Amino acid sequence: MRIVPLLSGAVALAAITATPLQAQAIGAESVVDEDTGTDDDISASTRRGPRYSITPYIEAQQVALFQIRPGDDVATYSVLAAGVDMTAAARRVQGGLSLRYERRIQWDDDIGDSDTVSGIGRVAVAVVPDTLQIEAGGLATRTRTDGAAFPGQLDIGDSVSQVYSVYAGPSVQTRVGDVTAQASYRAGHSKVEAPNAIVSATTGDRVDLFDESTTHQATARVASAPGGVLPVGVGVGGSYYREDVSNLDQRVEDIRLRADVTLPVSPTLAFVAGVGYEDVEVSGRDALRDAAGDPVIGPDGRFVTDPASPRILAYDVEGVIYDAGVLWRPSRRTALQATIGKKYGTLSLTGSFSWQPTSRTSLNVGVYDTVTGFGGSLVNSLASLPTDFGVIRNPVTGELSGCVIGTEGGNCVSGAFGNLRAAAYRARGVSAGYNVDLGTAQAGIAAGYERRELIGSQGTVFADLDGLIDETYFTTAYLGGKIDRRSGYSTNAYLSLFDAADQAGGGLNGAIGAQAAYYRELIDNLSATAAVGIDGVELEDAVDVWTASARLGLRYSF
Repeated sequence: MRIVPLLSGAVALAAITATPLQAQAIGAESVVDEDTGTDDDISASTRRGPRYSITPYIEAQQVALFQIRPGDDVATYSVLAAGVDMTAAARRVQGGLSLRYERRIQWDDDIGDSDTVSGIGRVAVAVVPDTLQIEAGGLATRTRTDGAAFPGQLDIGDSVSQVYSVYAGPSVQTRVGDVTAQASYRAGHSKVEAPNAIVSATTGDRVDLFDESTTHQATARVASAPGGVLPVGVGVGGSYYREDVSNLDQRVEDIRLRADVTLPVSPTLAFVAGVGYEDVEVSGRDALRDAAGDPVIGPDGRFVTDPASPRILAYDVEGVIYDAGVLWRPSRRTALQATIGKKYGTLSLTGSFSWQPTSRTSLNVGVYDTVTGFGGSLVNSLASLPTDFGVIRNPVTGELSGCVIGTEGGNCVSGAFGNLRAAAYRARGVSAGYNVDLGTAQAGIAAGYERRELIGSQGTVFADLDGLIDETYFTTAYLGGKIDRRSGYSTNAYLSLFDAADQAGGGLNGAIGAQAAYYRELIDNLSATAAVGIDGVELEDAVDVWTASARLGLRYSF
């Protein structure tokens, strides 16, 4: 049994948290709900009282895989699993965690024994209510490395890697008269345990896979609301972001200073505008070269960094930034923030929209534009998850789908995957999630698109990647609920596409699948599950792979 992955996943997910809300009130400190008249300062957990839930469980399963294409092989393996699902909704603690460990035991030579850890969690702890908060979050999952890389796909075979990410940090807020001061710090670490790099079928070049990175992000802002010191709201702040990527010793640094004004147009609508300064750099070193001048490949299949190589700038943008937009909050159930301006030297669009028409329905949309590495993107996605959520898992493999059921914030980390390239990039994209609770059933759908412009230093092995465009698309849907007091069902489906000219397989690659499960409680705390699924990987310039799967299992919950 591989103890290190198990312990690292458990430690990473035991410390769960998030980032402060980067928004400002339009005028008053709270907005009154036009439908209910409820003050927004009163949280749902306060109205209902504190809620805590912890459910440990153990499972025994038998899984069969039927290869449809390119052959007709049958493979079977047994699973012994242990996990825990936890939620907390109280005044001082908000969070959720789903953690699962599996031991997969082969029945033949097609699938080797393996250990897997999967889990996702986020928690926010109010150390001093309304002043000091500690936040953390974590993710452990498996994903494919051939074509589009997203959680929730069939995680069997050689083209699969384990991914970990974790972050933590404090945020503080204080108020003196009409002036509010906010500051936050977040540290994160991400790791991909890929055994080998992959080779492009179109060019024959290596596609170096991300190894690990450490991120640091600090923000500070001082502001006064409209009608306080001045008729308009004013604010000034700054941020610092740094990501150190182990592959070729890459470094992403982003320094920003910005002043802004908020002009109320009505009690629910305001115009915002800002101007500032940015200094963004991406740099790296070259790979170690052998006597023939070829890059040296390490035992993990990645390029070996030459420590004597000078640091070479790959991306350098410095100058004035500006933006303008709107803030709209007609009720505590609806909020829109949208801006357009200049960032990274070009046009930039960002925004968010959240709508909760009822306590059982939610819609969340986010538009983003950032320069980062793969690890930084994972940490940012984790930090945007809601603290009150339910986890969607593949009913056959037990793996995370990449999306959660929540009423606030972003609902998916899938967009942060896309591919596992080592090179830094500028990411521009949009993601959306819709969830509905029908009482005896829950349903939802999420979708997203991301365009990544890769950044590579000239004079290094990443030089040919500079300026290349990767595009990823994903969608996932789920439906589950109860049939009667002792039985229920769950279904989910996914589709992901990845388009890159030099990716292994070449051109447009995709993955598609669907699963369904039926469970029944046999006696108190003991339930049986039957599940079936079908998964396909479509590769433009390689052999497609389609697999059907079935699972029978027993779960005992404590």
